[in-house]
Amino acid sequence: MARFSDIMLPEGLAEAARDGDMDAVAAVYEACAGATYTLIRRLVRREAVAEELLQETFADVIQHVGRWEGRAPLPMWIRAIAVRRSLMHLRSPWQRGLEWLETMPEAEPAEPGHETRCGHQRDLERALMTLPPLSRAVVWLHDVEGFSHEEIAAQVGRSPSFSKSQLSRAHARLRQVLREDAPPAAAERTGEGTCRTAATN
Repeated sequence: MARFSDIMLPEGLAEAARDGDMDAVAAVYEACAGATYTLIRRLVRREAVAEELLQETFADVIQHVGRWEGRAPLPMWIRAIAVRRSLMHLRSPWQRGLEWLETMPEAEPAEPGHETRCGHQRDLERALMTLPPLSRAVVWLHDVEGFSHEEIAAQVGRSPSFSKSQLSRAHARLRQVLREDAPPAAAERTGEGTCRTAATN
């Protein structure tokens, strides 16, 4: 799985992109597009929507990269734009009216080694798809991307306690679904840390 923490831009590339070098911007896109798309798909799921949000994210990058101040690595700055775009989509009245689509089966993003991933992780991903979109976003941002509750709250326009309660209820739901789907012996081993451990393998 493509991860932002694995992205290492060549020295000077980010600064060149900030200074308006379009070849550098293109190189940044090549380096970051995979991780950005994976993140967006985990939040919104629908392939067509994810592709649209990917393009919107990098349109924002091209327009505003001159404002990047270097306090965080450029890939993490791009990650913040992708999260903001995705959560804006999830909060939109149109999307809330179509939430039922989020639980319909759809192929997951193709990833190297996907065929050999452990069954436990595949079970977890299916369980994640049973969550409402915003709850799933909170789980992914907190447990996988490492966002704090304060950061999530700022992104969704709610309080940190809202994020904490969403995460707690989502974890309870995931444990329930995994117990129902697992053989008896495996179900007994399902614990509170399941999401963080399996989703990051």
